[in-house]
Amino acid sequence: MTQTDIRVLIQRLSHYPADWPLPQYATAGSAAVDLRNAGETVTLQPLQRVLIPTGLAIALPEGTEAQIRPRSGLALRHGISIINTPCTIDSDYRGEIRIPIINFDREPQTLEHGERVAQLLAAAVLRIAWVTAEELPETGRGGGGFGSTGRR
Repeated sequence: MTQTDIRVLIQRLSHYPADWPLPQYATAGSAAVDLRNAGETVTLQPLQRVLIPTGLAIALPEGTEAQIRPRSGLALRHGISIINTPCTIDSDYRGEIRIPIINFDREPQTLEHGERVAQLLAAAVLRIAWVTAEELPETGRGGGGFGSTGRR
């Protein structure tokens, strides 16, 4: 473990194959670990949504969350994404991690049993302590919203 590592308890559920390794980083610079489809092979029709089981449950330390994100290759090449990306796994959740997948492609797309379907990233959580104010500090952007900073 390094100084930035956190200890996370992980449970292999009955449908997580014993010969599969636990999720791991693909490279030394990877920010997230890959999660696999621990359910049956499924073919998604265009715009179809499905909840993919991972066969894993975790116990995150208080003050952290896990973010579930799409895999870039599946998104680019197959139109596969996550409905509410990033999904948040709260530190007090103990159920199975399941991935809400959608097929944005015009063609049916198949996710095989064992295929890597999403990424899990651990992050620190800051808690909000609201402080009411009559006015907010000025900034160069002010109240400018969507597109207010331009494209270039």
